[in-house]
Amino acid sequence: MGRPDFSAAHAVLLRHHREHRLSGVSTLIFQGADVVDAFCIGEADIEQGQPLRPNCIHRAHSNTKLITAVMTLMLVDEGRITLDDPIKQWIPGFGATRVLRPGATSLDHTEALARDITVRHLLTHTAGLSHGLLDPGTMIYEAYAASGLRRQDCSTTMIAERLPLLPLLFQPGEGWEYSMAPDVLARLVEIITGQRYIEALQQRLFGPLGMVDTGYVLRPEQVPRLAALYGGNLADPNEPGLKRLDELPWPGAFLTPVPREAGASGLFTTQADMLALLSHLFPGRSGPLADATLAEMFRDQLPAQLCVQFLQSGPIPAFGFCLAGAVTRRASQMQPNTPVGELQWGGVAGTHWAISSATGEALVLMTQRHMGFWNPFWFEWKAAAYAALNSARNAG
Repeated sequence: MGRPDFSAAHAVLLRHHREHRLSGVSTLIFQGADVVDAFCIGEADIEQGQPLRPNCIHRAHSNTKLITAVMTLMLVDEGRITLDDPIKQWIPGFGATRVLRPGATSLDHTEALARDITVRHLLTHTAGLSHGLLDPGTMIYEAYAASGLRRQDCSTTMIAERLPLLPLLFQPGEGWEYSMAPDVLARLVEIITGQRYIEALQQRLFGPLGMVDTGYVLRPEQVPRLAALYGGNLADPNEPGLKRLDELPWPGAFLTPVPREAGASGLFTTQADMLALLSHLFPGRSGPLADATLAEMFRDQLPAQLCVQFLQSGPIPAFGFCLAGAVTRRASQMQPNTPVGELQWGGVAGTHWAISSATGEALVLMTQRHMGFWNPFWFEWKAAAYAALNSARNAG
């Protein structure tokens, strides 16, 4: 195999930085057993003139979900749970959860569960839960907000108590909705292990993999490395311009302990820590999961009629969903050259990752832009990165 030329991928990021859509961005491309490209430009703090460095700490937000999926699957490997166990075995309230009827106009227009919510439903976002984040103005968004489910004083115990009292959007297994399900899984981990969620993560995952810069509360010596968060136009991600956002997700976030240490969001991390995890999610690497479990994790769990969808985008048929993120079903305009079977996801502040078991490649992109999830910069950079990798593979 020839040596990949990633100059076009670098040019994508240079353009988005030059046009003031990204304050700073760093990337890693991993292939086989080596990092074949590392790139870093821009500022960690524009106002202070601090350059972005590869060891800067970033708000992971929904990249927390990958970590929660791996932690949950470790319990499967240990025989403590199975994927098709009903969650009501540990959180009885979910046995009495109601389901909104089709076309419901009020929260009490419900029907009984047709089947139990399982661990698999929670991992694949097919349980019928919502996120209370991406669908403002809807009935369920308002209900989640009123319940305080996303507040910093809402612990995993409180989340597991409050969520079952709200109706599901659909019968378990009959739809796909991005959701707070990993928060329920975090509570499951606590119940099974008898530890706080962060303690279980530290002992079983972060410590063994050397993820020394991932957590919920920064140590004093880590604080200077936290990159500042900037926001752009939410309606038009291609519009230039950045505004500093110091109060998200709440004032003092990551600096002082709060009751919320959740499974769907809340962690900070670095690109090195993300790569430490991703590089151990290939078969035969003696990572945290057995090879058979990894194969199941990468498998598209959705039936053909279901796919990833959001209120703003509608259905995206080229994306299925596995146990830890979106899985590429086929090439599409959004992803013209992504390997089929690639697993990927990102966070609302712009951090992204992708991993292809078939090609042995993993990609990490770290930036701090809100709303940065699946913004054009990610797909443009990823397409250029895969073009370089494919060109080198064909030349070799």
